[in-house]
Parts: sequence; C-alpha cells; structure tokens
Amino acid sequence: MLRNVAAFSSLVLAVSGPAVAEDIVNVAHAGSLITVFNRDVAPAFAAEGHTFQGQGKGSVALANSIRDGLIAPDVFVASDSAVMADLLDSHTAISWYATFATTRLVLAYSPKSPYAPDFRAAANGKSAWTDVLLKSGVRLVRTDPAIDPKGYRSILMLKLAEAFYKRPGLREQILGDDRNSAQLQTDEGILIRLEGGDADAGILYQTEAVSRKLPYIMLPAPIDLGDPKYAKEYALQSVAINGVVRQGAPIEYAFTIPTSAKNAAGGDAFLHLLESAKGRKILAAGGLVTHALKFFGDPAAVPKDLQI
Repeated sequence: MLRNVAAFSSLVLAVSGPAVAEDIVNVAHAGSLITVFNRDVAPAFAAEGHTFQGQGKGSVALANSIRDGLIAPDVFVASDSAVMADLLDSHTAISWYATFATTRLVLAYSPKSPYAPDFRAAANGKSAWTDVLLKSGVRLVRTDPAIDPKGYRSILMLKLAEAFYKRPGLREQILGDDRNSAQLQTDEGILIRLEGGDADAGILYQTEAVSRKLPYIMLPAPIDLGDPKYAKEYALQSVAINGVVRQGAPIEYAFTIPTSAKNAAGGDAFLHLLESAKGRKILAAGGLVTHALKFFGDPAAVPKDLQI
C-alpha cells in the first residue's frame, strides 16, 4: 500500500513539476517596452495563469544574443522589424515574425530641468526645439546606436532634420559623435535621469514618454520616423554603425517565437494576449499604435491562433 502511495506521489510530482515550469514565459523585448510590459501586460498575463519573466534591452543586442545561442527566450519582441528580418536571414534563430505596432520619435524633457520652460515654449511652437538643445549646458541623453534601434533612429532623425530645416551640421552640433559616450544611456537609465532631473532632454519613442508621463515635444512627421506616408523621404537617409548600414524607415515593432524557445506554448499564449482586444487596449494606453498582424517567413511555423 505504501509502495503504491509513493508511486502515486512520484507520478503527481512528475506530472505537475513541468507544468509549473511551463507557466513561466521568458520574454526578451525592446527596452522601450519595459514599463508597459512590466506594469500592465504582466498582470494581465498572470490573470491567465502565466508568469511573465522579461528581459528588456536594445533589440540589436538581444537579436545578437539569440543568434549566438547566448539566450533562448520563449518570445522576442523587437522595436525594428529590420532587426527581425536580419534574424530571419540567419535561417536558424527564427522561422517567422509578425509586425504588430508602430510609434514615433519624440523629444522628451525633464519637468525638473532648468530648461523646462524653454522646452515647453518649443512644445507650444513658440521657439525651435533645435535651438533649445543647442543652449549651453543642456544635457541630452539617447541610446547606443550599436545595440538599440532607437539609437540609430535618433541619428537618422537628426539627419532628416538637417534637410527639413535646411541646417547643415545640425546632427553633429547636437549629438557630437554618433556614439558620444557623454549622451549614451540604457532605455531605463534615460527615463530615470529625466524623471530625476539628472538629464534635461532625451530622444524617446512616444510610447515611453506616454507610459512614464514625461512631457515631450512632437517632432514634424517628415522627421519623426512615425508616418508611413513619408517612407520614401525617410529612406533617403542612412547611417553606418560598426559597418552595419541602417536605412531610414517608419518605426515598426515585431514579435516572434525563436526556434530555441523552451516554452513555445507559453510564448504563443503571451503573443495571443498581445493580439487580443485586451492586449491591444493595454498597448494603446501605453502609447503604441497597433495594427493587423503582417507575417513574414514560413507561414506553416506561425501558431494557428495568431493567423486568425
């Protein structure tokens, strides 16, 4: 009898153990989504019986880690579909991806900055935001273009601004070197510095400024990389970082389940939540503009529930 009870207990452990582990879903995602994922998406996912475990950082850095086998997330969400396309071309890391949302670049500023009145004036169209950034002592922060799409998009935006405002040299005047170490910070580091007043302004995605309730200046559509109508104009600019050429294009977020995922079913559940009416509402409240999924790669590898 005891032997049967012990055998039954072992069976229960064998069945229940992996099931509990599968409830944990590892999501490698763009650093710009840290706030909306941790604060809003994770609780909604938990309500469905899953545990969100996120790793937020530059999409280029994450893609490289996935390609090199250094991480094996159940979901990868990138802030640039071009990064996902490059990963698809590796023929081993992913077999498909889908674009699902857009945003735009904005110039956020710290409400604690001594230059806040100047930025507010620029936001109200009373002065030029470029002139405020050129004031002596203004501390601008941005992400590293070598590891983060927002980093190279910040450079592309300034190159577009040079042409739009007919101000040659503006990019170098504001940014210095493309990888000016005095300006480079992580996504979360930028937000913390702006909130605390340790930086005056930062080039962000609108979703970040909205999620953290930071004041910001809307940039003209021809330079903010957020309007598909200007795709041809955006494409006129490019920048080479560490030998990799990044072309101007409308900002597009994309997701996938890597081939190395240990909990693909959990990854599917997470993406199903993002694509649901509840998920879209959460993302929209966080400043993202969602759209119908557009698939790339092997259609047969896409989870059936996402194709509906």
